[in-house]
Amino acid sequence: MYGTNGAAARAAAVAVGAVLLLAGCSSGGGDEKGRTGAVTQRPKASGPFWVNPDGNAARQLAAYEKAGRTADADRIRRIAEQPTGEWIGPENPEAEARGFTEAATRAGRTALLVLYDIPHRDCGQFSQGGAADGAAYRAWIDAVARGIGDRRATVILEPDAVLHMVDGCTPEEFHEERNDLLKGAITTLGALRNTTVYLDAGNPGWQHPDQIFQPLRRAGVDRADGFAVNVSNFYSTRDSLAYGRQLSAKIGGKHFVIDTSRNGNGPYTGGDPRERWCNPPGRALGETPTTRTADPLVDAYLWVKRPGESDGTCKGGPRAGDWWPSYALALAGAE
Repeated sequence: MYGTNGAAARAAAVAVGAVLLLAGCSSGGGDEKGRTGAVTQRPKASGPFWVNPDGNAARQLAAYEKAGRTADADRIRRIAEQPTGEWIGPENPEAEARGFTEAATRAGRTALLVLYDIPHRDCGQFSQGGAADGAAYRAWIDAVARGIGDRRATVILEPDAVLHMVDGCTPEEFHEERNDLLKGAITTLGALRNTTVYLDAGNPGWQHPDQIFQPLRRAGVDRADGFAVNVSNFYSTRDSLAYGRQLSAKIGGKHFVIDTSRNGNGPYTGGDPRERWCNPPGRALGETPTTRTADPLVDAYLWVKRPGESDGTCKGGPRAGDWWPSYALALAGAE
């Protein structure tokens, strides 16, 4: 349900070369413009996270400017100039992780990475896939860790993985292995010198903290730096804060992060309740990424989901993870 797929991941791998080229052309000062002059790194005072100057939104911005579509360019700029999660694909995890973290380091920033390759991912829904088995997943995590090395990275680990064990979507026969894989991933990534790890913990509309805190513990949240709330979803920051606080109280006061990428208008309440999370109309961008939050337990508001990328083939959208210009414009134009 979280809006990425193999095709999108492969496209991200292709983009790494361009990212490295852009980073290599910079002076390393941290606030320089990208190749087109359209996208800059944000001032460090506003947050530590890296803006990809060659992401889908940045490319769309350049295309609109070239076509003279000034109003559309201004709207897409609201997305292009914010740091968003880089979802690491299945085929070249070491190269992708290295490319993104090297580019971020050259800009004096921290890379935001999303790892989404757990076996039996998304229970056969729009973002189905994942590693073939446990051994393949462990090898994939090891490759990501090698790619990150000692560079600064914030990792959001496996959206849906714990949630789908709670709601019954993932069969019981896979739970023991999944918990072992998640604990192993947290241990491997957490051992890196400058990497922080947040395990996905669902959202305030899907389950109550009483239902998920013990599964989170079985998955190794105690070993992580914290947990992530509202990834790729639309629940308000206020509701996400309340949910996160309640959950934190049940797991030893763990800190958390909130995905605010598309929650400006809160959740969608129309249509089929089972697909309200999938490309809902009338949504808006939320708070921009920052480490200056409303609560000492909240380490950051992040744009984990990249606004403008489809949740799946619903409501006229393309495949999960594919860029959808009209949806991006709608998100960026809504108030």
